[in-house]
Amino acid sequence: MVGADWNKKDKNQKACDIHNVLKRKTFVLLLDDIWEKVNLSEIGIPFPNTENGCKVIFTTRSQEVCRRMGVNVEMEVQCLAPNDAVDLFLKKVGEVTLQSHPDIPYLANMIARKCYGLPLALNVIGETMSCKRTIQEWQHAVNVLTSYAAEFSGMEDEILPILKYSYDNLKDEKVKLCLQYCSLFPEDERIYKDELVNYLIFEGVIDGDQDERRALYQVYMHDVVREMALWIASDFGKQKDNFIVRGRAVLCETPKVKNWNVVRRMSLMSNKIADLSGIPECLHLTTLLMQKNEALSNISNGFFRFMSKLVVLDLSYNRNLSELPAQISDLVSLQYLNMSKTNIECLPLGFRELKKLRYLNLEFTWNLSSIVGISSLLDLKVLRLRGSGVSLDVSTVEELQVLEQLEILTLGIGYDSGLVQFLSSHRLISCIRDLEISGLQLESSGISFSTTMNNLQYLEFLGCTISEIKIDLTYSPLRNLMSPCFLSLSHVYVQGCKIPRELTWLMFAPSLTYIDVEFSEQLEYIISKEKASVGEASGIVPFLKLKFLRLSNVPELKNIYWSSLPFLCLKTIIATGCPNLKRLPLNSKSGLD
Repeated sequence: MVGADWNKKDKNQKACDIHNVLKRKTFVLLLDDIWEKVNLSEIGIPFPNTENGCKVIFTTRSQEVCRRMGVNVEMEVQCLAPNDAVDLFLKKVGEVTLQSHPDIPYLANMIARKCYGLPLALNVIGETMSCKRTIQEWQHAVNVLTSYAAEFSGMEDEILPILKYSYDNLKDEKVKLCLQYCSLFPEDERIYKDELVNYLIFEGVIDGDQDERRALYQVYMHDVVREMALWIASDFGKQKDNFIVRGRAVLCETPKVKNWNVVRRMSLMSNKIADLSGIPECLHLTTLLMQKNEALSNISNGFFRFMSKLVVLDLSYNRNLSELPAQISDLVSLQYLNMSKTNIECLPLGFRELKKLRYLNLEFTWNLSSIVGISSLLDLKVLRLRGSGVSLDVSTVEELQVLEQLEILTLGIGYDSGLVQFLSSHRLISCIRDLEISGLQLESSGISFSTTMNNLQYLEFLGCTISEIKIDLTYSPLRNLMSPCFLSLSHVYVQGCKIPRELTWLMFAPSLTYIDVEFSEQLEYIISKEKASVGEASGIVPFLKLKFLRLSNVPELKNIYWSSLPFLCLKTIIATGCPNLKRLPLNSKSGLD
């Protein structure tokens, strides 16, 4: 099927000729790296089946193509295991080079592991290094691959363009931007879903709908894919200062930048930077990630002066940072600020000028006692205060009530003067996502939870004395049922508390996945048969989603539930220091192995 006659034929004629030849044969057709469905009949390929014994085998980087081609057997090609990857790399380098210096095999092993099992990278980089026979050349290669791998020989010509083809075939521009944003994290870094999603929301990449949040708890990014994303973000290496990513680079000061004005995103997380000084003119900077610089103790007053477009600022996990500069007010576009796990002592007056701020995380800022002025941040949607030193006094509650846009609130409360006022505010209660109750002494009145706490996901009691835990149940006349009031509650932790004899209210939390109770001397039942009659009459079966249950040092505990339960999702149950607990309420459907 070659020659002038063949070239003169149109597509249909060629397909007919191919079909006439193949229909009398048993064949195996190999199609490599296809990106769209191939209509076999249009190109004259008889459809393979068990009768004709023919097979079509193809490779693709798209699961959608697999589905559209109607494959019988789908095989995912994984990256090579670490030892296999090293073996392939050493084979490409060759014995002559490996034996040219005693330290080269060690460095070769380091480089091979930086390829993370990707055969393409192992082959190209291995071939490049096969002629490098001095220790200086190998050390330079390690440095280049660590700092900016796109500059490594063969990377821009042979590796990144092939990976970019996969990138180009991503149909959603949002997904492409998400991939670029992931490259801001250091190599091998766990990227937590909620953290990443928040960055992307406030950078305007995604809109923050609930559908956007349905994902894995955390993700990893392949190092070579990360280098490709950085290469694209820097305009294919032409604007390296566009994205400055020096995470976990043992930096003691901010890097030298030729032109701060072109920097759009900068990540210096997990370094040893102690001081942010000077007045960099970052007029186009939108994201600055400075978390996990344990030595950071000072931010000069003029540092933020020319960052008027900064939207995302992360200063979390900087435990030596005790104050913010007054000129933080210059960040007129700031929408996301994370100060969690710092030693911040107060919010500067300039803080009130952050009028566009929508997300503020002050969790575990133990030295922070007041958030006076928070009511000025009228656009605030998320406020995280759990584990902070903020006292919930009457004035604080009044300031929080001014925040009409508030949707998510995490909080720690004790016997504060504003407690009653807070619990009576249905709007604030409806915003609660995480609630830590510590040291609360309510021996006479008990505590009542509102039906509006449908957003509560995490509830913790620490060292409390509470005579009764009451809940308001909503009756549905149409269904003749009681509606649960803790629809989203997934985690409950009780430690060192003198609480009622039972925790029957837990049966009205249908989404519970985690229960941990320890050092609670008076607890006799998790769910009491006597008090559970309302839920039982409504057909409520508790703990259907429970995955983890731990009961430790609960000496009076007699029963979890009076009869057997399915426990369909239960993976772990731990009971220690519970001498009166004689049986577990498991049945044949329980998920526990």
